[in-house]
Amino acid sequence: MQTKRPLGRAVAAGLMLLALAGCSRGITSTPGEAPNLEKWIDEVKARPAPPLDPLPVMQQFESFEYNAQALRDPFSRAFRDQDGGSGPRPDSSRRKQTLEQFPLDSLDMVGTLGAGSGIVALVMAPDKVTYRVTPGAYMGQSDGRVTSVHEDRIELVELVPDGAGGWLERPASVALEDQ
Repeated sequence: MQTKRPLGRAVAAGLMLLALAGCSRGITSTPGEAPNLEKWIDEVKARPAPPLDPLPVMQQFESFEYNAQALRDPFSRAFRDQDGGSGPRPDSSRRKQTLEQFPLDSLDMVGTLGAGSGIVALVMAPDKVTYRVTPGAYMGQSDGRVTSVHEDRIELVELVPDGAGGWLERPASVALEDQ
């Protein structure tokens, strides 16, 4: 058995030498051994360069001179507030009430106390605390002032920006939850 191992190693070494010898044929070490490659490089260098595309013609633009310096600026505040600032405005000096920290749609009317003109609404806020609401109170994040309290709803007027620097009154209501 020991005679087969040296024989197998000798055969493997011989095959490796043959493989290396076969690979060395394609490798050239001197410049004179690749005449076809040098001929091809000389032909490519001798070819004339392809013509370049012509530059595009630049379009001439007509110049414009702005002559409206003396006219009224359409973006100035005076142009937007032609009515002298009259109209609804939020009262910035008024102290905010507790229910104004919550969005109006997160407040739930859960009941009422009293009857007639002395009716008081019960409103549950997201913090799970029930608050009493009477006409004149404020609730919601849009300066919502309660105008009336009914057995089934609370009516209020919110102030929302109109997009031009002013404010608009928007009616809103909170209805009694049906359970």
